[in-house]
Parts: sequence; structure tokens; C-alpha cells
Amino acid sequence: MNAATTRWTVLAEQECSDLWARGRGPLLVFTFSLLLSAMTYLSATNQALNFLEHREAVNLTLQVALAVGVLLTLVVSADAISGERERGTLESLLLTPVSRRSIVGGKLCAAMTLWFGCLIVAVPYLWALGHGVAVTRQAVVLALGVGTTVAAGLGCLGLLISAVAGSNKTSLATSLLLLFVLFAPTQVPALPKTGFGEALVRINPIGSALHYISTVLVSRQSWTHDLSYLAAPVVLAAVAGSVLIAAAPRLVSLTGGVSAR
Repeated sequence: MNAATTRWTVLAEQECSDLWARGRGPLLVFTFSLLLSAMTYLSATNQALNFLEHREAVNLTLQVALAVGVLLTLVVSADAISGERERGTLESLLLTPVSRRSIVGGKLCAAMTLWFGCLIVAVPYLWALGHGVAVTRQAVVLALGVGTTVAAGLGCLGLLISAVAGSNKTSLATSLLLLFVLFAPTQVPALPKTGFGEALVRINPIGSALHYISTVLVSRQSWTHDLSYLAAPVVLAAVAGSVLIAAAPRLVSLTGGVSAR
């Protein structure tokens, strides 16, 4: 293992430790577990929700897990650089013998652990709701593949916003507004049935991911059916990740925006 790799892993471990041992990670994931517990209780006791077919209940739980996991990943990413600027800790980090690419890589790694934390919490609920129809394995694989791709793409986007934003408040507000814009169309059930609606879903990385998950879990289509819906999440992760890595030396600075470095 070369020195650059060692420094990157050390930084990633430090960022994860700050988030989970001394940060908000456990509280956020615990709050998420309470949300899933409330949903499971309502699905078992509420007459309207109790008539949900097992696959629909699993799909709903997985979509909630994806929504919350992506939200937490994006918020932590949006705070990663602009937040350190305002707290006065970014300068000491920049003085360490670690490249700026390693810095953004470590921060992205830490943010992604929140997504995996939400997924781990969701697995028992997915099993409880779907073991009767043997759909739990499908749901977990979809979460690992599709959910992780979406979380990584938005995590990279959050870091980019955090790097160029003039303040932490601006970074968080912009990121949350972006997430709202992406999630809002998913709440219109009839949207994919129209030509314009289908196009809108396909270019939306969250909407296309949720549509693909529903197609597999609820409609029982094959994994290759409508695989083109995954193009948007994959493109987002690839493009945002590439831009973040390429521009990291100029983006990670003590002032917002793109430096001349």
C-alpha cells in the first residue's frame, strides 16, 4: 500500500470516527429506525395500510429507506467543506500532508456510511414485511446496487455544492432544494404514463431509480426489463464523481468557489 493510499484511508477512518463516535451518525440512524418502526406498526394495525400486498409494503419501506438515506448522505456532504470553513477547521486539514482529492474522498466515504447505516437498519423490516413472498433478497440487492449508486451520485453533488458555496447555510439550502426538486415528481403517480412524464422520470436519477425498483419488486418484471431507467443514476454518479476528483485541487480551499490553483 503506497503512501497516498495510506493517507486516504487514514483520513476516511478519521472522518467516519468524527461522524459516528463524536458526531450525529448514531442519532440520525436511530431516528430513522423509529420512523420504520412506526411505518411497520401502522401497516399491521391500520386497516387501510394493512391491505397492502407484501411486495408493495416492501417496496414502500425500501423507497423510504432510499429517500432518508440519500437525504442524510446529501446533508452530510453539503456540510463537509463549507461547514469546516465556517468552523475554522479546514485550514488545519489543508496543512496536513494529504491531497485535496484524498480529502474529498474521505469525506464522501464518511457520508456514504450513513446510507449503509440506513440500509442495515432497514433489512430486518424488509425481512419482516417480505419473508412470506421471498422478496427480501431482491430488495436488499436492489438497495445495494441502485440505492448506493443514487447515494454516491448525490453525495458527490453535495460535496461540489459545499466546495463552491459561499457559506454553509447556502450549501445546505441549495442541496435540500435540489433534493426537493428531484423528489417532488415521484409523488405524482400518473407521471410515468405520459410521454412527457416518462421522459421526466428517466432524466431524474431519483425518480428513475424508484421506478425501476417498483418494476422489479411490485410488477415482478425481470431485472433486465426497463434497465434503461438506471441510466440517469449511473450518469450522475459517474459525472459528479469525475468532476469532483478532477476539480478537487481547485475546489477545496479556504474560500468558496473555484480557486486559481
